[in-house]
Amino acid sequence: MTARRPRVTSTDVARAAGVSQSAVSRTFTPGASVAPKTRKRVVEAAARLGYRPNAIARSLITRRTKLVGIVMAHLTNPFYPPVLERFSRRLEEHGRRVLLITVPGQSRGDAALPEILQYQVDSLVLTSATLSSAMADECARLGLPVVLFNRTAARTRVSAVCCDNEAAGMLAADLLLDAGDRRLGYVAGTANSSTNLERERGFFERVASRKAPRPKRVIGDYVYETAFAAVRGLLAGRGRPRALFCANDVMAFAAIDAARDLGLRVPTDVSIVAVDDSAMARWRAYDLTTIRQPIDAMVDATVDLLLGLEDGRITGSVVRRLPGELVVRGSARLPARLRRH
Repeated sequence: MTARRPRVTSTDVARAAGVSQSAVSRTFTPGASVAPKTRKRVVEAAARLGYRPNAIARSLITRRTKLVGIVMAHLTNPFYPPVLERFSRRLEEHGRRVLLITVPGQSRGDAALPEILQYQVDSLVLTSATLSSAMADECARLGLPVVLFNRTAARTRVSAVCCDNEAAGMLAADLLLDAGDRRLGYVAGTANSSTNLERERGFFERVASRKAPRPKRVIGDYVYETAFAAVRGLLAGRGRPRALFCANDVMAFAAIDAARDLGLRVPTDVSIVAVDDSAMARWRAYDLTTIRQPIDAMVDATVDLLLGLEDGRITGSVVRRLPGELVVRGSARLPARLRRH
């Protein structure tokens, strides 16, 4: 067996470059001030010796790991991989690295918190899970900044960034009603999630305000298989809806497939609208009319909020709601004002 080579230290680099150890440390600390000539000598000496900075050792000194914990519960949902990629890019621009923690679907982030704290993350983003009020209070006691992404938590003092979900529900109702559809249906996501509660409230309240019949409701739980079975049963029954609003794209894909399985044409026989605008919504097989969540703006707002909480520029809890945008494709009948001529 080959003996393992001794680790090259910052002291070795300082000696080889003819500078102080603190100059080496500043050279490899993002944003630290160091003279260009000194930086060049240190970088060349480090490359020659094969030196790699020890982030763990630095964190023991600075008490900052530059790690941001991101908790996700639905990586199979096509909405979330681009979110994770955007977070990684934006945080890297600020010298941060992502520690990804996955939790079972429909669960809180509470169970993951002890594991996250072992890694001494500087801050935490929960993208498809929430914290209980007790865990939120514990994070506050520890001074750990937490931001919910695409979620809100009414009973906790946690900051959040999300799409304006009530407005999205209203927009969907107006689109379907303006197209002449009055027999409506709603495919709900996870019943107690803030995204579902807000989209459902906006949709049902707008339908009621326009004196249309109350929509039929089934639960899809944000899962393709569950939504497929629920929508198939709904569309096979008497007085089936002529139009559906699905609380996310995944359930809309299931709804389109369920309709076709019954021999129904989309949008001629049943009109379908959703929220997200994931990549699959553009596939010709679905051509989904949907309300686009502004992922880039939401991630940017979350990162800005997170960094502000980290350095104390922002105090207390902040909730930011960003408007969605209707993307018209081929899965929904359209009012005259939106038809292509």
